[in-house]
Amino acid sequence: MSIFDLRLETERLLLRPPCAEDFDAFAAFCADPLPMQHLGGVQAPSVAWRSLATMAGSWHLLGYSMFSVIEKDSGRWVGRAGPWQPHGWPGPEVGWSIVPDRWGRGYAPEAARAAIDWAFDVLGWEQVIHTIAPDNRNSQAVARKLGARVLRHARLPPPHEVDVQVWGQPREAWKARR
Repeated sequence: MSIFDLRLETERLLLRPPCAEDFDAFAAFCADPLPMQHLGGVQAPSVAWRSLATMAGSWHLLGYSMFSVIEKDSGRWVGRAGPWQPHGWPGPEVGWSIVPDRWGRGYAPEAARAAIDWAFDVLGWEQVIHTIAPDNRNSQAVARKLGARVLRHARLPPPHEVDVQVWGQPREAWKARR
């Protein structure tokens, strides 16, 4: 099976590796200051393309990366969620970002749960972290719903170079809650 055949399904969402057809929705997301306030700031379309290509490239290099999150009912791209560990990252992360008009529907924890299960069960990770800005209350609430706690503080590597809280939990804690 090709990585591009991979699909994770939840009750309301489909998670799959990103593809070129996601670009318009992805670029619109990256141009929106609200979700991008904790993701390095607004990105021009040319930079958003590089971001999408980076995620697609990670699938080829590592066999994992962020999934595109697709709303089953509409078929709409509504965000990204999944395993992520660029060079110099503070650990094996499962992150999430959902378009603002879908906030408050529980999509972030729903997508993250599927991605965490996949990271532990398929990738064999022993721990999952979530790097969260200290003032990002929404992501902190999602992390709490996932059973994560603050483990430490870290500084993200260049080009980000921002201080974050590192939330997370080991596989055993995750499995005990599930």
